[in-house]
Amino acid sequence: MQDLTGMDPQKIPLDDPDVMSLFQSTKALGIEPADIGGIPLGSLGIPEFGTDFVIQMLVDTKPQSFSDLIRISGLSHGTDVWLGNAQTLIQEGKATISNAICTRDDIMTYLINMGLDSEESFKIMEAVRKGTVAKGKCDKWPEWEKDMKDHGVPDWYIWSCKKIQYMFPKAHAAAYVMMAWRIAYCKVFYPLAYYAAFFSIRATSFNYELMCQGKEKLMHFMADYESRKDSLSKKEQDTVKDMKIVQEMYARGFEFLPMDIYKAKARNFQIMDGKLMPALSTIEGLGDKAAEAVEEAAKGGKFLSKDDFRDRTKVSKTVIDLMDDLGILDHLPQSNHLSLFDFG
Repeated sequence: MQDLTGMDPQKIPLDDPDVMSLFQSTKALGIEPADIGGIPLGSLGIPEFGTDFVIQMLVDTKPQSFSDLIRISGLSHGTDVWLGNAQTLIQEGKATISNAICTRDDIMTYLINMGLDSEESFKIMEAVRKGTVAKGKCDKWPEWEKDMKDHGVPDWYIWSCKKIQYMFPKAHAAAYVMMAWRIAYCKVFYPLAYYAAFFSIRATSFNYELMCQGKEKLMHFMADYESRKDSLSKKEQDTVKDMKIVQEMYARGFEFLPMDIYKAKARNFQIMDGKLMPALSTIEGLGDKAAEAVEEAAKGGKFLSKDDFRDRTKVSKTVIDLMDDLGILDHLPQSNHLSLFDFG
């Protein structure tokens, strides 16, 4: 995205309210949840925050600040930190995203603030974050638990400590969220660059035939996949994930250009005339090597015919037939041979 926009990601502000709103609603994208299959937030496709699991975490925790996102990242990377733990406490009103245990550092700083000795607080943090306490293998825990209660640490906090199997360090969570935030900034303010980068790098099963023929056809294929959701292959499941990002892009008013074999790149999507030119590798059956061969052959000048295209690119007849059906090669005659009609 830096290459596409020319901006310095280090200069992206980490307090932009429109970016923050992606983790609260779809408002910053100019769309409604109904436009994207009921997904309630704008964080789809944002690293750390784009999965169904974390989107539900965002809905449950209602983050209000960048620091809240760091805490959510810590929760999502921990083991037995969110499910059956912080989630339950938040739902019961005993804790909030601001005071629940989210990263390993939280424990030490909280206990020190409650008046416990700093060395003891560190040792408690280490025992909890490694899961030693949860496994019942911490001989010092009865003593520490009494000390925590003597210093006014609430029962729910101690209960939470005893559930944790593994905790994420806050510094790692902060680094991940800074990266995610910068990508989210581009999603809001440089949408075409964001989608071009996502489809070029992150999409694993993008399909030109299914996704680039307009919103109506996309919805038709999504409905078909939904009707078969319990029997989809791993590849089809990945395709659905990419379809959702495409659905969002269409909902925001952006479109794809028809594939142009002379302009399209092998792997990267391009921004042209306010639209996206798909990569050649998105054509079903056209792998990376074959896509590179097409891009390279196109540099040698116009193709005289479909036969010439096949000879110069070594693409299989099956793929050529598909490209023809999709209208990508319909400007080419079948062969180089001229008939009397060509001189009419």
